[in-house]
Amino acid sequence: MTDFKKCVVYQIYPKSFSDSNGDGFGDLKGVTEKLDYIKTLGVDYIWLTPFYVSPQNDNGYDVEDYYRVDPRYGTMQDFEVLLEEAAKKGIRIMLDMVFNHTSSHHEWFQKALAGEEKYKNFYFFRKGKEDGTVPTNWESKFGGSVWEYVDAFDEYYLHLFDVSQPDLNWDNPQVREEICKILKFWIKKGVKGFRFDVVNLISKGSFEDDTKGDGRRFYTDGPNIHTYLQEISRAIADEDAEIITVGEMSSTSLENCYKYAGEDCKELSMVFSFHHLKVDFMDNEKWVMIPYDFDKLKRILFEWQTKMAAHHAWNAVFWCNHDQPRIVSRFGDEGEYWKESAKMLATAIHCLRGTPYIYQGEELGMTNAGFTDISQYRDVESLNHFRILQDKGMSREQAYEILRIHSRDNSRTPMQWSDEKNAGFTAGNPWIEINPNYRYINAQTEIKDEDSIFYHYQKLIQLRKEYDVVAYGDIEPMALDHPSVFAYKRRWKNEELTVVNNFYKKETVLNIGEPINDYRCLISNYDRPDMKKDQVTLRPFESFVLYRKN
Repeated sequence: MTDFKKCVVYQIYPKSFSDSNGDGFGDLKGVTEKLDYIKTLGVDYIWLTPFYVSPQNDNGYDVEDYYRVDPRYGTMQDFEVLLEEAAKKGIRIMLDMVFNHTSSHHEWFQKALAGEEKYKNFYFFRKGKEDGTVPTNWESKFGGSVWEYVDAFDEYYLHLFDVSQPDLNWDNPQVREEICKILKFWIKKGVKGFRFDVVNLISKGSFEDDTKGDGRRFYTDGPNIHTYLQEISRAIADEDAEIITVGEMSSTSLENCYKYAGEDCKELSMVFSFHHLKVDFMDNEKWVMIPYDFDKLKRILFEWQTKMAAHHAWNAVFWCNHDQPRIVSRFGDEGEYWKESAKMLATAIHCLRGTPYIYQGEELGMTNAGFTDISQYRDVESLNHFRILQDKGMSREQAYEILRIHSRDNSRTPMQWSDEKNAGFTAGNPWIEINPNYRYINAQTEIKDEDSIFYHYQKLIQLRKEYDVVAYGDIEPMALDHPSVFAYKRRWKNEELTVVNNFYKKETVLNIGEPINDYRCLISNYDRPDMKKDQVTLRPFESFVLYRKN
C-alpha cells in the first residue's frame, strides 16, 4: 500500500496545462504528453482539477455531469490512456470531486426547476421571510446573497458560491447514495485518490440570520459533517482500500480537523486548511491591499503543525493552488531574489510534517499574471469583486491593484513550457493570456540548469523519500520571536533535521542555539552555510536544511 506520508502530489489545472490540439484550451492528451516531465520531477500523484461536463461559469467547479468528460478536454478514452500511461511511470491519478454543489445545468437541478419533488429535495429551496426578503442574510463567497429567487415556486434556492452553483442537500440520503455511485464509477476506472472541494460545508446547520458575520458559522463544519464523511470513506474503502483522500476545508477549525484527518477517525487521509494563506487579509476580508503578517504566518503554521501532530492527524502542506496567487509574488520576490526566494519557500513547506502539494508552474517559480485591464480576467469571483470594490467607493485603479494581488487568475495563466510563442502551451489562441515573463521563466530553460528552481523541487521530493525524518518526524518550532526567520526541527528515531528560512531580502543573524559543525547540509539555496558556529548570518531569502544521525 502506498504510504502517502512519503508521497508528493502535483496539481494540474488541465485548462491551463498543455493544449494538444491548438484550440487554446489545455486538455487530457496534453497532460499525457507531459508525463515524462512530471516523472522527472519525481512526484507520486497527479491531482487533476475538474474536467467533467460543465458550463465553465466557475472553471469546471460547476459540474453538469460527473460521469462524462467535457469535450473541450477530450474523451473518456483520452482519460483512460492517461491513467494507463501514468501507471506505467509509477504515477497515480487523483480526481477533484465537487459535491457541495452542482451546476444549475445539472440534470438533477433541471428536474428540480421542473417541479419534481424528489429533485427539489436534492437542493435547498426555502420560502422568503414574511416581508418578502430572502430567507437569511448570508453572503455568497462570490459576493451578494446566497439566495436566488425562483418565480415558479415563490421560493429561493441556496448557493454558497455562484448563482449557477446550487448547494446539494446532504441531509437527503438519496444525495449521498448518488455521490457514492459517482465515486465508485471513477474508482473502477483506476483512479487512486480524491480531493473533495469545500467538503466541510456540506452539512448545513440552522437557517437563520447571522447577526455577527456573513453566515458561514451556520454552514461550516456542520452538525452531521463527520457522520457523512465516515459514510463516504466506508464506501470508498469497500471499493479500494488504497485510495487516498484530501478535503479542502473552508474556514475550518483545528478541533474539527483532528477528526477529519485523524488516524483512527476513518474520514479523510489529510486536510487542506487555508488559515496561513489569509495573513494578507484584513480580518477575513480577502479583497484588501495590506502587507502580509509574517509573525502571524509563523504562528498559524506552527499551531497547525504541532497540534495536528499531537492528535495524530495529517496535513496537506502547500503554498499554491488554482485559487491562490503565486507564492513567489506573494511572500517572495519577483525581482533580484526571484530564484532564491522561490527555493526558500519550497524548502520551508516541503520539510514540514505533512504531504506536500505542488501546483503546476510553482516548481518553475511562475509569478502572478500582471494583468492591467478587466478584459484580461476570466475568473467569476474577480469579475464580481471588481464591480463590488467600485460600488464600495474605490477607484478603478485601486480595484485593479487588489485584483493584481489577490485574483485567482494569477494562478491560472498557462503553464510556461518554453520561450516559443504562447510559452509552448498552445499553437492557437490561449483562453487566457500568457504571462510575458515566459521568455525567461519556463520549463525548457530550467531543465537545462542544474541550479534551477525545478531541480531544487526535485531534490526536496527525493529527500522525502530518502530520509524518514522528513516524512515521519515530529516538529519543534525554533526562533519563534525572530522577525525574519521561519525555522524548525524535525526528529524521528535517531535522525534530526534543522530547517532554516529567511523570509526577507535583508541579511539577518540567527542563533541556532547549539554547535552545528556535526550536521550535514542536505540542501541550500546558496553556497553551503558556515557550519562551524552556533550563530549564522543569513543572506537574503537564504534557506538550508541540516541533518544528523545521533
